[in-house]
Amino acid sequence: MSASLPASLALSVVIPVYNEALNLPLLFARLYPVLDALGHNYEVIFTNDGSTDRSIELLSAQQAVRSDVTRVIDFNANYGQHMAIMAAFERVRGAVIVTLDADLQNPPEEIPKLLAKMAAGHDYVGGFRIDRRDSLFRTYASRVINKVRERTTNIQMTDQGCMLRAYRRPIIDAIVQSGAINTFIPALAYSFSGNPAEVGVKHEERHAGASNYSVHQLIRLNFDLITGFSLAPLQYFTMFSMACATGSFLLVLILAGRRLIVGAEAEGLFTLFGILFFLISVTMVGIGLIGEYVGRTYQVVRARQRYHVRATLETSRASGDGHPNGPR
Repeated sequence: MSASLPASLALSVVIPVYNEALNLPLLFARLYPVLDALGHNYEVIFTNDGSTDRSIELLSAQQAVRSDVTRVIDFNANYGQHMAIMAAFERVRGAVIVTLDADLQNPPEEIPKLLAKMAAGHDYVGGFRIDRRDSLFRTYASRVINKVRERTTNIQMTDQGCMLRAYRRPIIDAIVQSGAINTFIPALAYSFSGNPAEVGVKHEERHAGASNYSVHQLIRLNFDLITGFSLAPLQYFTMFSMACATGSFLLVLILAGRRLIVGAEAEGLFTLFGILFFLISVTMVGIGLIGEYVGRTYQVVRARQRYHVRATLETSRASGDGHPNGPR
């Protein structure tokens, strides 16, 4: 599939790593042969996102073994998957950039499929998982969230949770220049893309360890996605508040009429309390929603460093010149 790609293509593969010591040896064994077989210049950038296991030791050893094509960015703490990817984006040298998770659920052997689609003239190719190996809850929850996101942001992605994606360099440059703090990179890339496409990719069970994304983190990620790319939540809340205000006004008229016709009713007091509590809860939801947007604005204007790089492991030879002689 790579035969249609120009020989001068420079490829950067970006891999965030967080406590993946059990998966890294197999990832190395599978990834480098795939990239060597492409016959193109490439580099692999690993970002150690504050791992507490032996991940950084394994990455350091691999960088020493394949110093011609391997670079390692080491964070001092855990800043999240998307910040780890963003740090690599700010340092990539390739004309085409591929993102890949370290847990091997998206096989590295699928990378040529994305590059072939990219060679057809697309500037952004997203993968969507075929025959997902996740739990039923995770699979169906993802579908529901996809539908909500699609309706609120108008971003058309079949599978927003698949990180196996390919981008042309101008898209990456636009993402970096955006200076986004709370962002969802695939959606941001989609908004900058002029000719996006998707391709189905295989999905495997996690080789070892447990997912680093809890349900709470997935909810937060999708909330960031919706509030970061659309004003729809505020607009929906405004319409809901108007409907509540109209309903409350009509209910007050009804209660006033009953007061004049029927007389004083003890039950009316509890009805008013119910209405009051409901309107207070609506107000609190609105304040929280507005606070989310204000908080994001605050994070941008204070211009605080998004992450801190403790060390960068690379050599002068790691300039994107791939080594086609197979793994070492």
